[in-house]
Amino acid sequence: MPSAPLRDRTPAFTPEALAAVASLFWLLSANGAFFEAALHGRSAQAASTWAFGLALAVLLFALHLGLLLLVCTRWTTKPVIAALLLASAAGTWFVQSFRIYLDPSMLRNVLSTNPAEAGELLTPGLMVHLLLYAGLPIGLLFFVRLRERRWAQAARTRLLALAAVAVVLVAALASMMQPFASLMRNHKEVRYLITPANLVWSTGSVLLRDVRGAARPRQPLSSDPVLQSDGVPRARVVVLVVGETARAANWGLSGYARQTTPLLAGLDVLNFAEVTSCGTNTETSLPCMFAPVGRRQYDEDRIRGSESLLHLVDRAGVRVHWRDNQSGCKGVCDDLPQDEVQSLNPAGLCDGGQCLDEGLLNGLDERLVRADAQGGTHLWVLHMLGNHGPSYYRRYPKAFSRFEPACRNDDLSRCSREEIVNAYDNALLYTDHVLAELVAMLKARSDRVDSTMVFVSDHGESLGEKGLFLHGMPYAIAPQEQTRVPMVMWWSAGWARREGLDAACLRARAASPASHDHLFHTLLGLLRVKAREYEAPWDLGAGCTAAPAAPR
Repeated sequence: MPSAPLRDRTPAFTPEALAAVASLFWLLSANGAFFEAALHGRSAQAASTWAFGLALAVLLFALHLGLLLLVCTRWTTKPVIAALLLASAAGTWFVQSFRIYLDPSMLRNVLSTNPAEAGELLTPGLMVHLLLYAGLPIGLLFFVRLRERRWAQAARTRLLALAAVAVVLVAALASMMQPFASLMRNHKEVRYLITPANLVWSTGSVLLRDVRGAARPRQPLSSDPVLQSDGVPRARVVVLVVGETARAANWGLSGYARQTTPLLAGLDVLNFAEVTSCGTNTETSLPCMFAPVGRRQYDEDRIRGSESLLHLVDRAGVRVHWRDNQSGCKGVCDDLPQDEVQSLNPAGLCDGGQCLDEGLLNGLDERLVRADAQGGTHLWVLHMLGNHGPSYYRRYPKAFSRFEPACRNDDLSRCSREEIVNAYDNALLYTDHVLAELVAMLKARSDRVDSTMVFVSDHGESLGEKGLFLHGMPYAIAPQEQTRVPMVMWWSAGWARREGLDAACLRARAASPASHDHLFHTLLGLLRVKAREYEAPWDLGAGCTAAPAAPR
């Protein structure tokens, strides 16, 4: 008698059974970080700990099973589970490796990562993890068959399964209501460790918010901003340098044990030693830095749905230009003059889809000459690649390898903490060099153009403290290493005379705490743009200038 075809000899599952197997797999393989956080501080010997852990396990299993039952049919079960297997394996790797939380802010950051940055994260360790926790399960998934059923039978089974899941969810919650409510109230962030539900929720939240945002135009800020003039024909140029992942803890000017800013230390710059960022990732911080409300009244929908500072001052008559060496301006410079360092392709500075930050200065001297000829007020924003991790060693030329041995691996788990810090500090040395070169360019044209430079990083970075690496922690629980950033100001002699700057007043301001919330109002003051959003208490230069044309 002929043997049955191979297809008929493979195991057959109903979609419900296959969804249950997948939910059990994720419970056992992808949620270690959740259980570690949820059970932190509880005694392993206490029966209540085991009871709470068991109830949490039942809850997670039922949660994922219920989600799958809502979307999985005979035709969608395998593709949906395969996609979630791949996403959960990748998410689990990064959660375990860097102790991050996969919340909407982090998912937005992931979705906006450019190919070159993404390539640096594709380490051998990640590939092995994906093979074990996604490749093999997906292979098994497509090996098994889905059992064929009549429509009425399938609908009845699905409804019964959903009812059973609902009962289990209610029972699990009822059995641990008090400790679970306390956990969710005091540590809301742990819900973003529940994998893959965190990925589904966070990705959906980001896409829904983007769709809503695209459906309505940006709301304008002041309808009648005014660029005030002092009657002097000389051009005024403000250069804002937005740093990437530079943290105050390793900034030489702010008291770090190593001198990571030797060139700036030799210049007459004003260093702000205690500055707090608006977010812990670029996707959050960048739009917030250019908004009037900032972190103190943080509202992401309002910030993303409104014009930025750049749009406001552009309408007032300031000549605005954005130059990017990272992953874009996150909407801050939409529809304004802009370019990318990679498209300029400066000689010897670009390789593998990324460029060194000196490329930001390409053609800047010629632009200063044009500004001199044009006159008026200019705002140029330079967006650095800076200390973007984990590949810190790729952010600087070999000439800046001062601190050794330095980590030269995209996988930080293969380096010691000392090597990681050395590579990070070398990247800061290079940032110091780029800023000093910028100041030199501005000085060289100071006889014709009055200029000022502001440097501030978008967020900080964890370098192994408390087992954390990189950035992107939920703001409420983020360590200071991720929220304290360096900020520096410099101005030409002509700018100081023209504005009547009081150096002692500014030094006193620099000694006090500041934040990204000050940037919007400080730039309005520097640019002499009068707008209703301007708040003098948030202008770091207010009261330190004799110029009569400052906004009121």
